[in-house]
Amino acid sequence: MVLRADRTGAAEHGHRITAAIACHVARAGGTVDELARLLIHPDHEGGRHARNIALRSGQARALDYIRRIWASASDAVNSTRALGSRHDAYEVLSALRDRIETTPWRGERGRTALRVLRAHLNFAEIAGGPLHHASERQTAEEAGISRTTLRVVYETVLKPRGWLRRLRVGHGREGSTWYLADGSANHHGISGPPSRFQTTQYPPDPALEEWPTPETGAAADIDSTVIGRLMGHDAFAHHGLGSAALLIIGALHARPAQTVGELVGSSSVSRATIYRTLRRLADRGLVHHSGETWTLAPRALEGFGSSSLETATEEIAEPAQGWDSVAKRHGTAGVAAQRKALHAAERVAYRDVLERLSEHRSKAVVIVRDGRRVLVPAPRPDEIFPAWHAPDGCVLDPVTGRAAPDWRIATDGRLILITPADQRSYDELAAAHAEAVSEWESAA
Repeated sequence: MVLRADRTGAAEHGHRITAAIACHVARAGGTVDELARLLIHPDHEGGRHARNIALRSGQARALDYIRRIWASASDAVNSTRALGSRHDAYEVLSALRDRIETTPWRGERGRTALRVLRAHLNFAEIAGGPLHHASERQTAEEAGISRTTLRVVYETVLKPRGWLRRLRVGHGREGSTWYLADGSANHHGISGPPSRFQTTQYPPDPALEEWPTPETGAAADIDSTVIGRLMGHDAFAHHGLGSAALLIIGALHARPAQTVGELVGSSSVSRATIYRTLRRLADRGLVHHSGETWTLAPRALEGFGSSSLETATEEIAEPAQGWDSVAKRHGTAGVAAQRKALHAAERVAYRDVLERLSEHRSKAVVIVRDGRRVLVPAPRPDEIFPAWHAPDGCVLDPVTGRAAPDWRIATDGRLILITPADQRSYDELAAAHAEAVSEWESAA
């Protein structure tokens, strides 16, 4: 009997193997008929999942499954570009940056997702391609958010919408392996995140015929490089200026002198939030307005506010003297340093746990014989009394006198514990141990 969870895991693994084979065949210029013959062939190990479908549901159902896999693989191969050089990789990253800057990131969660995505783009540019390595703590520090918020954004925005794919989970001192995509899952019917990702600015009465769609437009226009440079500072923490200020500064830097209506479309920030954030920035002298248009102060990107002739009559408490002074006024100074210290302590504790676990794990001892590595069988203190032996390799429980289902006796008369996590059968485990003993004796 196989548990349902195990069957589901095996089916998902088989589906991933089948999809990988289909992508390889599509990239090599094959056809769906060639893929079907390859998977249905009894000697091809990679086609086990398709053959199981044919055995359970019939040949027609298996062929229909192969055709669906082929369609998805063909779309994936046709929509991707082979990177032959570093120049090609930077062209891809440049196009990806343009797509990020013209995508509307609505709501607080959307703005946070932009910060995380921009952090991964920074890592990808350093790595020289969409494939890069980054840990959760490293990304949280780069984006200037907490690790908990980072995980929420991963699961609700970036992964479902096709912006990021985690290829391998990190372990030890190695970060996770990520692939930065173009967010094309938005166009393939993948459901969006919870409602907080959408703007709440809708008309109070449909009869007014205002804002029939979300208030922010379908396209944005921001400078994400500025956002990537400022987002890790304490001034833009959650209780500071926030992510809305980042998008407004990025929009005004990309295109100066915008009205509030234009900022609603270019920054993808709702009108009420724009008024509130512009007031905060204006109080620090970081933005000025002349008539209905708003512009950045000359040294606003450095956090220095100033007064202008047009805004001389405005009440500016005191122009900001750098982003550190802005963070102090909002009470967020030192947030990034505290986060880094916490992450450093977590890393030390995690590595200590790994070291303690490695101490309990006996390292394999090998010798080199004729250029071949021979495993030295480790001494095993699990020999059992002959009275506990039962037929068919079973072990008798000394308390009950019955056969213990989870234990077997190896060919050398020692215990082997069989658990659901074991990937090898008892015969395979016993054969591997016997082979190691035989190689060691012959080498000795």
